[in-house]
Amino acid sequence: MPPHAPRRAARPRPGRDHPGQPASRSRSGRPRTDPARRVAYDVLRAVTDRDAYANLLLPALLAERGLTGRDAAFATELTYGTLRGRGTYDAILAACSDRDEIDPPVQDVLRLGVHQLLATRVGQHAAVATSVDLVKDVCGPRPSGFVNAVLRRVATRDLDGWVQIVAPDQARDPSGYLAVRHSYPRWIVDAFGEALGPDAAAETEDALAAGNARPEVVLALSPVGASASEAASPLPDGERTRWSPYGFRLAGGDPAPLVASGLAVVQDEASQLAALALTRTGVPGRDELWLDLCAGPGGKARLLGGLAAARGARLVASDLHPHRARRVLDALRSSSSEDHGVVAADGRRPPWPPGTFDRVLADVPCSGLGSLRRRPEARWRKTPGDVKDLASLQRELLGTALDSVRPGGVVAYVTCSPHLAETRDVVAAVTQSRDDVAILDAPSVLPEVPGLRCAESGVHSPAESRPDPRFAQFWPHRHGTDAIFLALLRRNASAAAEGTA
Repeated sequence: MPPHAPRRAARPRPGRDHPGQPASRSRSGRPRTDPARRVAYDVLRAVTDRDAYANLLLPALLAERGLTGRDAAFATELTYGTLRGRGTYDAILAACSDRDEIDPPVQDVLRLGVHQLLATRVGQHAAVATSVDLVKDVCGPRPSGFVNAVLRRVATRDLDGWVQIVAPDQARDPSGYLAVRHSYPRWIVDAFGEALGPDAAAETEDALAAGNARPEVVLALSPVGASASEAASPLPDGERTRWSPYGFRLAGGDPAPLVASGLAVVQDEASQLAALALTRTGVPGRDELWLDLCAGPGGKARLLGGLAAARGARLVASDLHPHRARRVLDALRSSSSEDHGVVAADGRRPPWPPGTFDRVLADVPCSGLGSLRRRPEARWRKTPGDVKDLASLQRELLGTALDSVRPGGVVAYVTCSPHLAETRDVVAAVTQSRDDVAILDAPSVLPEVPGLRCAESGVHSPAESRPDPRFAQFWPHRHGTDAIFLALLRRNASAAAEGTA
């Protein structure tokens, strides 16, 4: 059906076609759908209906239903691939459907079908037939003809052909085109472009494409007794990461046994490097007490705890939520870092006196826009309003971090987001309101990592809109990591304090 054809509104479906009614069965009484596709569908429904996290629910369902090997891999590809491609697939479905609205369960079946047709090696007949079987199982027989007709229309073109039809003209509306081509909300496309700078239009597309790539599993090996642990428990197939001395990239398989052994935790290489940058920055005088202000679930705390112990220092790890604080404690114990403290406390109202610590890590709550390749559903949940609300919290937490460090000490401000409202703008707002903070050159602390500096805008750009080259920004298309932001700040004696002295 041509895109301009009129559409009719979806009508309520009686009986089994109504969401929540019992699933349809074949004449034998058995579900028609194969287990892998059903798992993928159930995860998509839970993500939509209950705001479930795919990375938590999918492994649980795979274990519960006994899917392993190729079946588990297929279910995983269907789940994450469909979540990543949802925006593009919905635009294509709108062009192939004569309905203004599609019942959500039917929509998820169609999305799975489109993904199989346009982004996998599943044959056209199998993709359409299995989608029809799935909709019969979950919604009853009535929508099956509609699903069959729509997917047959989708099958008439490949993905690039559909994008040329459904996406806006790239020259007239570049953000709109990229949003459909790479399946992102427009506001995220604009946010990435602003973070990369006005002269990086082509790189913006590279960043969006990299955010849709399947991420590799990267581990952080324990810095405490790592050599002895590796000798006792040889590492599985994989390789060391490029820059972090503790990073290990799995070639495949399940990281759970290695994590359970206490030898490693799952942690992106950029996250490891942000923690390492804090430890590499020199501080005058004592260097005995470190703080991880927002420590849950404990990955960076585990690494910092091991590095602190090697220097004879002690780490205090804090988190607002008691259950996350317990996870931090478990992480520290698993790495043999026992001489450390864990506290459940609100980072905006800390229980410790000002100036207590020599080093502070403030890895603050954020939108997570830097890890969309790992949590693809997040792009459809977050809004610009969420970023605005988070920025207020981030400013408070950075203020606490600076108050908590002694004069001469160092704070690392870290977010898993490249959005300027969560990165440059937060640091600028806090440092401009104080007279006791100096921004350090973060990329120079990680000289082995290329392409970290936030590129400066043109000379005619307003000062407040220019990225600061003293900040470090990791990118998936440049570094193969999450889009982690890092600013290093030194607290100095305030002008008021010096005047009093």
